Amino acid sequence: MANLWFVSAPLYSHTDWGGFLKTAQVLQSQGHNITWISEAPLANAIAANGLPFQEIKHTGWLWPPPPAPDLSQIPPQEAVMLRYRRALDTWLSEDLVAKGVEALIDLADRIGKPDAMVIDPFLSAAALAAEKLNVTMIVAGWPAQANLDENVMFPVQRDLSSDSQQRIQRLCDRFGLEGVNFSKGAAPSIISPALHITYFTQQWYMNEASNMLFQTKHVGGSANLPEDPPPDWLTNIPAEQPLALITLGTIFSGDLGFFSWAAQAVARVGLLPIVAIGWNPIAPEDKAQLKRALPGGTRLLNWAPFDHVLPRCELMIHHGGMGTTHRAIVHGVRQIVVPHAADQRIQARRVADAKLGLNLSAHDVRQGMLSEGTKALMEADWVQENCTRFAQQMAALGGPARAAELILQAVQLEA
Repeated sequence: MANLWFVSAPLYSHTDWGGFLKTAQVLQSQGHNITWISEAPLANAIAANGLPFQEIKHTGWLWPPPPAPDLSQIPPQEAVMLRYRRALDTWLSEDLVAKGVEALIDLADRIGKPDAMVIDPFLSAAALAAEKLNVTMIVAGWPAQANLDENVMFPVQRDLSSDSQQRIQRLCDRFGLEGVNFSKGAAPSIISPALHITYFTQQWYMNEASNMLFQTKHVGGSANLPEDPPPDWLTNIPAEQPLALITLGTIFSGDLGFFSWAAQAVARVGLLPIVAIGWNPIAPEDKAQLKRALPGGTRLLNWAPFDHVLPRCELMIHHGGMGTTHRAIVHGVRQIVVPHAADQRIQARRVADAKLGLNLSAHDVRQGMLSEGTKALMEADWVQENCTRFAQQMAALGGPARAAELILQAVQLEA
């Protein structure tokens, strides 16, 4: 039986990626020795999913990030540079990454090193520690892609590319490593020579096919069948009433105007809004203002159980988190994606490219295009047909069960 570490940043969203945590559960059910490794905030969530958990003090992930400055008071070019640098610091702050590497090496000294590490796509400390421990590293949730052409990069990207290369080299020098788990060209990223698993299809990456590396395998996924009963608030809604789910995930939930605009847009086409605002604190007066702005009948929640709610939804309006996007796809639900940061813009573009919904910017939302987009999607039966077909294609690839097979094959090949 294989001894596998699953290593993630200390955010629950980083256990998803479309099937990361489920893959660990499949392998454990087959008798393999699985250990989930992260910082303390994930301990209870991982235990609730039936997986052994090992806490380390540092994973190398910068969270929460330092407070954002007022970008309106900064020259535009400087503001763009600051946004890119803050994103880079999240996964490649040298001192934090070094502490994460040391924590993983210390853990291996205490409990023995694994046969392989299956990691969060942006966890630099795990990539370095895997090389130091001489164990196979596998990336879950992100494709392996060829280096970007520096000539097509923006100046700010070129500047930060040089910065990130220098950071990685200093970390490699510190630990006596070659950096075998990082790409070498412009815009360096974590690259496993063995295996990258995505929980989507090859079609999902159709506009990036020329950059896809051979170690990328697509396993798709399917909707979960809930094991618990639906919540009372959901069963109390008449079965014939179509719903729309509106969420910004767990991080960007402070955009209260988005919730009210989206709820109004879906109500105009006869959908009942289910608005999940997350658990971040909201001032009582702001929450009261939000309630006043919502259409009658709206269900305002901190969290919604996707696998109960989405089968009743005609539309989902969200931020483009990979896990959220994946859930909408496997349930065959039309989407409007309004990205707020980072890779969400990529997911939004892919949703539009696959003709599963719309990609709207924050500016589009402020111009009232949520209402126009909602009306257009609900009138386009062919979009729903695309969503249904894409969900079927996803399910046919095998999902986490297939991912588990690929991981075991990679471990055997590297042994």
